[in-house]
Amino acid sequence: MIFKEIISVFLILFSVIDILGSIPIIIDMKKKGTKIESFQATLVAFILMTIFLFAGESLLKLFGVDVESFAVAGAIIIFLMGFEMIVGVQIFKEEMQGASGSIVPIAFPLIAGAGTLTTILTLRAKYQVINIEAAIFLNMFVVYLVLRSSAWLSKQLGRSGANVLRKVFGIILLAIATKLFRENFHFVVQISAS
Repeated sequence: MIFKEIISVFLILFSVIDILGSIPIIIDMKKKGTKIESFQATLVAFILMTIFLFAGESLLKLFGVDVESFAVAGAIIIFLMGFEMIVGVQIFKEEMQGASGSIVPIAFPLIAGAGTLTTILTLRAKYQVINIEAAIFLNMFVVYLVLRSSAWLSKQLGRSGANVLRKVFGIILLAIATKLFRENFHFVVQISAS
């Protein structure tokens, strides 16, 4: 049961982080002479995600927002990210021009961006924290491997392979968003009514 939960969270985060879909961005940055330290980028992203996993709920309470309401908002963001991946439109615009290095923009916002941090907090409404942390660690291991071998992966996948992967993970994100919305929306409505 614990293993199944870790795998579920791993797949959700893997879809949101979309490190395989980011390979073209990483390759382009390397071609422009940007030095990317794989370990440093992975470590910074892991620390950001862990801080948000443990302190994110306290930040919400500071603003008077409950986890279920945040989960519904997160479900909407995850839905839009999945829609972006499937249709190929850009809803979330991030400034990448002029940024360089392992921390910005690789660790943040490429790996540990707003969508990933929102998803981590949203997952707290359904999964145990220890399992989420394990899934974050596993994802960061995969991210590290991808960053180390981005040039090789780019050749193997090709442009069409990366597009197919992006669309498959987009559909998975839409399904996850629908499930999160369904499970948390009725709770938010009950709180609002009382």
